[in-house]
Amino acid sequence: MADMQIVPACKNVEAQYVEMMVPLYSYGCEKKVKKTLSHLKGIYSVNVDYYQQKVTVWGICNKYDVLANIKGKRKEARFWNPEDNITSEELEPPSSDPLRDSKRYLAFTMVRSLSWKAWKKVFTRFNSF
Repeated sequence: MADMQIVPACKNVEAQYVEMMVPLYSYGCEKKVKKTLSHLKGIYSVNVDYYQQKVTVWGICNKYDVLANIKGKRKEARFWNPEDNITSEELEPPSSDPLRDSKRYLAFTMVRSLSWKAWKKVFTRFNSF
């Protein structure tokens, strides 16, 4: 049930091509991507081009569902056409947490692995401003 896609039930449902740029590092990656996409409902064919790092899917499918499914295996996957890509900033509202935007949070995350003396220097310098 989790792999099912919702396709509008109208008279003129046509198959479409979905082209994605997916980073492929080996033959195993290529097989993993092909296997993942071929199990989706409504997919007729999957073409993986290792040298261009391009995956072409043909079938009756929602292209955003296909991309979401492939991002489960390759996080850096995106559509071949830049106009189709939706950035995560557009999907998520901006955070209103003032602590994350401040310099103190940045300093804290950057010095997490320092010794006690280094921590003391950072916080005394930071609080002296």
